[in-house]
Amino acid sequence: MSQVTAGQRRTSLPDRKEGARFFQADYRVRTGDVDQEMRVRLDAVARYLQDVANDNIEATELHATDPFWIVRRTVIDVVRPITWPATVTAQRWCGALSTRWTNMRVRLTAKHDTNRFNPNPRPDGLIETEAFWINVNEQGMPSRLSDEAFEMLSSMTDEHRLRWKPMNPEKAPEQTPLPDREHVLRITDFDPFKHLNNAAYLEAVEDELVDHPDLVDVPHRVVIEYLRPIVPGTRITLRRIREGDRLSVWLLVPGGAKGDEQVVAATVVVSPLPVAEA
Repeated sequence: MSQVTAGQRRTSLPDRKEGARFFQADYRVRTGDVDQEMRVRLDAVARYLQDVANDNIEATELHATDPFWIVRRTVIDVVRPITWPATVTAQRWCGALSTRWTNMRVRLTAKHDTNRFNPNPRPDGLIETEAFWINVNEQGMPSRLSDEAFEMLSSMTDEHRLRWKPMNPEKAPEQTPLPDREHVLRITDFDPFKHLNNAAYLEAVEDELVDHPDLVDVPHRVVIEYLRPIVPGTRITLRRIREGDRLSVWLLVPGGAKGDEQVVAATVVVSPLPVAEA
């Protein structure tokens, strides 16, 4: 595990532009959001991100002009874990954009409560996130932002030429020291459009992190990139490799002309937060 030495500090995602507007909402942490250590799970973080995005769209004219979006990537920086009981405050703003997509930043903070099951005071929680959102039309094809949306979002950031650049290795290795394993999906994992819910991908990652507690015991970053949709009835195979303090996971699904090959539907990398010189 990498250590932070004198003169170094953990780095996270870029801060909000000074004076930029943002959307804010509160969500109560429930017992269904946490693991056995009362830590808010990654799939619960994904649900908070979906909820605040939906609430943000409904609270603006975007619900009429730009209602359809898909997520291409999500970065989750767990700076200080959020635990139960607590109320999460989500602040959402645009960190960068182009004419068809945006980087939407969400900052999750929490002042922890105590109760008979978790009576000890804990530091305030902080999770920084950034998601690459693509604006799409009713047919699911990438579409230009409306003039109203571009004007509103561009006022939050000075970066107006956002480009896509992968952060994870897309190609899965042929073999790894760990055997592949199947991850069973349920019909409740799918949304009304018959796509696998973003939170369901991270449920598979939580299954992996049970065997890598050292990664979540320090400030850590999770990067998930969605490459192909997963529809009901799909069999998912997880291929994973642990290299030093980095865990990489590939979600494989049947593909190829005859469906007899495995193709990558999503990639995930979990590692400590990057270190920079102070």
